[in-house]
Amino acid sequence: MQRTVLLAKIHNCTLTGANINYVGSISIDKILLDKAGILPYEQVQVVNNANGERFITYAIPAPAHSGVIELNGAAARLGITGDRLIIMTYGQFTVEELNNYSPRVVIVDEKNCPLEVRHYNDLLSSTM
Repeated sequence: MQRTVLLAKIHNCTLTGANINYVGSISIDKILLDKAGILPYEQVQVVNNANGERFITYAIPAPAHSGVIELNGAAARLGITGDRLIIMTYGQFTVEELNNYSPRVVIVDEKNCPLEVRHYNDLLSSTM
């Protein structure tokens, strides 16, 4: 059996823009993608803390060190500049794989500069 578990998260980032005319997705500073281990075009779930919206799209890299977090296409209607977001990816693992696994969490400041990368350790020890 496989379990779907948090793979990576960019926590409390600030939405820097919205572009309704773009084809779709969410643009994310390449440095943040790299630190979180999120691949270009990987599916992400986005949670908007300001309005409660939750949606799924895919990540595209924005220029490194730009601080850009921008909603594109239809998703641009789900947030406004300044909203705080959580961006997450998930992976499917066997219970055996989870024994040596820990999700990666990137903590950012209000300008989307990475402050810290955390790992949730002992994922299974507290639940099984």
